[in-house]
Amino acid sequence: MGIDETPIYKQTSISKHAFSDLSHVSPLVFLYLLKECYSYGTCKASVKFRALQQQLHLVFLSNSQAGAATLIAHCLCILPIFESQCDGFSHLVLSALSRYLKTGGNDEDVLKAKKCAAKLFLDIIHGTLAHDGGVLTKIVQVFDVNLADIDNVMCDLSTKSNTKAETATEVVEQYVFKLIEFQSYMTAVDLLIHFSIHESGEPFLLRMMECQQLKAAEKWATHLGKPMLCLLVQKCVDKNLLKPACDIVKKNNLCKEFPELYHQSKESSMKKLAEKGVWEIAEARANGDRQLLEYLVYLAMEAGYFEKVEELCGRYSLEGFLNFKESETSHLHRRYLNLHELSIEDVLWIDEINGLRDAIHYFEECKVVGVDCEWKPNYEKGRKPSKVSIMQIASEKKVYIFDLIKLYEDVPSVLDECLGRLLHSPSILKLGYNFQCDVKQLAHSYDLNCFKHFEMLLDIQNVFKEPRGGLSGLAEKILGIGLNKTRRNSNWEQRPLTHYQLEYAALDAAVLLHIFRHVHRHSQPEGAPDCPAKIEWKSYIVSYMDSSKTPKKDT
Repeated sequence: MGIDETPIYKQTSISKHAFSDLSHVSPLVFLYLLKECYSYGTCKASVKFRALQQQLHLVFLSNSQAGAATLIAHCLCILPIFESQCDGFSHLVLSALSRYLKTGGNDEDVLKAKKCAAKLFLDIIHGTLAHDGGVLTKIVQVFDVNLADIDNVMCDLSTKSNTKAETATEVVEQYVFKLIEFQSYMTAVDLLIHFSIHESGEPFLLRMMECQQLKAAEKWATHLGKPMLCLLVQKCVDKNLLKPACDIVKKNNLCKEFPELYHQSKESSMKKLAEKGVWEIAEARANGDRQLLEYLVYLAMEAGYFEKVEELCGRYSLEGFLNFKESETSHLHRRYLNLHELSIEDVLWIDEINGLRDAIHYFEECKVVGVDCEWKPNYEKGRKPSKVSIMQIASEKKVYIFDLIKLYEDVPSVLDECLGRLLHSPSILKLGYNFQCDVKQLAHSYDLNCFKHFEMLLDIQNVFKEPRGGLSGLAEKILGIGLNKTRRNSNWEQRPLTHYQLEYAALDAAVLLHIFRHVHRHSQPEGAPDCPAKIEWKSYIVSYMDSSKTPKKDT
């Protein structure tokens, strides 16, 4: 097995010779040559495994009369001599044989191999042959060994030794009890299912629950049917294992049997989505269920996302929320920062050329500004990210919100020239949070020179070593009150933006200046001794950042 691009059979004459005619290759030689094929080359183990599996499958197909099943059964008898590689090669040959047998096979060969596999099974469970539980399970499954096959082999052995034979059921059950004793529950479940032994149904399930073997317990309950699945779910609920209980309910369509648990699971999922701000996905998960939609409305009310409350109530004709605005009480304003507390006098929307020029002229008189961007979230895999919709720039008293989509459509050259004057200015310090993300998104969204490089940037995130909870968490740490991030993932391409969206956008830019003011107030004077209370920030200023390259720090 070697060069990634070359099939195994073309890489070495050894493999070609070994696999061309199985009737002339002994099991031992076959395995050693297979090992040589595996050792040859530098591919990843998983790649080698799949390639050799495919090659063996093709060889079995071309040697249908040579007895592939019997050959592999004999190989499994001697594979323990490979020690550490025994399990890997056992699974390799068994998986290749399984694929081959699904397409047919030689009946005489299969019957012969089946008898050999039954003897192999007995040798393994009696400890005379070393294979692990996974290989043992695979052997009985691939060769389709049943209790009658084992009985026949045991009968032959008892005749030769002139002793009384046990039944196959007794032998298998004894081995399963031993597996349970050593807590090898999954192997025990696989064997009980394969041999259709159900006597230990409910007690075995309860024992696995006590030992927290949920995967094995679920597999066993699924085999036994709906009553056992319901018992398993109830036991999970009793142990407060709500997530696995909900997963079992969903997977096995037990919603009618556990309606409250189903809704609890849905509500938990929707709450997590709401906390992340992905309200559209949360709404889709509700799938029109009125109870879940009402719960989503309550989540929006709790988050202070009142336009979402109004939107959901209107779309689904939800009644009883007509006075929801009364919930917009003063406690919500106390919980989150607002523009008034930041002394912002005005928020201006800029979507035409005169406003653009006036805004840039205003900012050219500033020494420090806060900059942030917003764009519509994209939840579809493989789809290109949305364009940056707005850029908000803040001074101490005002915030200007630029409609980049409209300005780029109407006056792209003026937009480029105006923003370039600000973003490329070495005399205006631009504050941001996780600025590299915004820089990258802007460059991908618009083919403008103004977004190809930036000068004099300070990413507030880099100044603090342990920022928790993003910008909101940092604001709470520095200013004593956080930001309401509920609208982070709202639709920023809709026009007009809601009052709440405008306030959210303005706050994200304005709060940067107030955090910077705190940083500047506690900055370290030159020559002063190290002091934990002081904040070093000047070394984090980036004098020049190319949107496609590594930024250069100010020296």
